[in-house]
Amino acid sequence: MAKQFDVAVIGAGAAGMMCAAVAAQRGKRVVLIDHAEKLAEKIRISGGGRCNFTNINSAPQNFLSDNPHFCKSALSRYTPQDFLALVKKHRIGYHEKHRGQLFCNESAEQIIQMLKAECASGDVTWRMPSKVESLDKTAEGFFILTDSGEILADSVVIATGGLSIPKIGATDFGYRIAAQFDLNMVEPRPGLVPLTFDGPSWEAFVPLAGIALEVEVETGSNKGKGNKRGHFREDLLFTHRGLSGPAILQISSYWQPGTPIIVNLLPEMDVAQELIDGKSTLKKQLGNVVSQWLPVRLAEVLIAIAGLTPDARLADLPDAKLRKLGDAINRWAIVPTGSEGYRKAEVTLGGIDTRELSQQSMMANKVPGLYFIGEAVDVTGWLGGYNFQWAWASGVAAGQAV
Repeated sequence: MAKQFDVAVIGAGAAGMMCAAVAAQRGKRVVLIDHAEKLAEKIRISGGGRCNFTNINSAPQNFLSDNPHFCKSALSRYTPQDFLALVKKHRIGYHEKHRGQLFCNESAEQIIQMLKAECASGDVTWRMPSKVESLDKTAEGFFILTDSGEILADSVVIATGGLSIPKIGATDFGYRIAAQFDLNMVEPRPGLVPLTFDGPSWEAFVPLAGIALEVEVETGSNKGKGNKRGHFREDLLFTHRGLSGPAILQISSYWQPGTPIIVNLLPEMDVAQELIDGKSTLKKQLGNVVSQWLPVRLAEVLIAIAGLTPDARLADLPDAKLRKLGDAINRWAIVPTGSEGYRKAEVTLGGIDTRELSQQSMMANKVPGLYFIGEAVDVTGWLGGYNFQWAWASGVAAGQAV
C-alpha cells in the first residue's frame, strides 16, 4: 500500500527543507525524500564550512534569469530579515563579512540543524537515503515509486537543485521531471565558476599562478532580455589553468562563450596618463615604475605584451606606446576558452523556464500540484549568499501554497 501524504518534497537541500518545514507547520502531512546518505552537503561545504546563508542587500537585480521579473514576488515576500529572524530564534551566532554577506560564527552545520528542527516541529516524515524511481500523475494525485516504498501525494515539490558539484550528489532529476511533463527549459550551464584559457595568448600568464589583486571586470551587453551585462569590483586570482577569485566567479555567470571579458587591473588609476605625465618627472626604467603599482611578475608580462621592455627609460618612450601599455592594464581584453565546468561551479545557470511557473506559488501552470523551487529553476544569484536567499524565498512561497 502506498503511504499517503498531502505533500512530497523531493530534495532535502536548502530550498527543500525550508519548503517542507513551512508546509508541515501549516498542518500539511509532508514527506521529505532525498537520495543522499549525508544531509544537505551543499549547505555544509558552503562559505568555507560556515555557510554564507544570505546577503542583507539581496534584491531582484542580484539575480540572473531569462525572465528577470519572475523572482521579485518570492523575494519580496521572504526577505533576508525574515531568515535572520529564524537564525536568531535558534540562537545561531553570525557575522557580516563583506558587502552584506552573512556567515555563521561557528559552522554551517548549525543551519542544517536549524532546518531539521523546523521540519521536526511540523512532524515532517523523512525518507533518506531514498531514490525516486518514478513519478506519475494519477486521478488520486502523484504516485511516487521509491526504493523505500510507494508514496501517494496530493502535491509534489521538486527541490533537487542543478548540476553543479556532482561529487556531492548533483543530478539532472529535476530536469527529467520537467521533460516528462513537457515543461520548457532554459539551457543549463555552469555558473560562479573559474574561467580557463589556453593557447599561445595565455602562455605568458601561466607562471603567474597564485597572484591575486583587486580588479574591475565586465562583460556582456545591455541588449536583449534578461540581465545580460555584468560589472564587478572584486579580487581576481591567477591559477595554473586560467583565472579565478570572486571577480571571475561573478563575471562567469554573464560570460558567453567566444566573447571577451574586460579586466581593469588598476581601477584606481588612468595608467596611460600617469605614465605620460611621469615622463618629465620620473627618471626611472619602465619596469620599476609599473611594478610600484602591480606585482612585479605581472608587470613584466604586461610590459612585454605591449611590445616594450622593463629596462626602457620611461622618458624615452613615445606616448602612443605608453597608451598601448595603459590599455593593456586598464582594459585587458581576453577571451576565455571555457570554464572549469560543473565540477567547480558553485551553481547552475538556467533550468526550468520560469514562464512555466506561477511566480506566486512556484507551481507549474499546466501541471496542477507540481512545484519547482531553488536551483532547479532558472533563477541564479550572484556570489555572496544570494542563492541561499532564493532557496529560502522560493521554498517559503511553495510551502505556503501547497
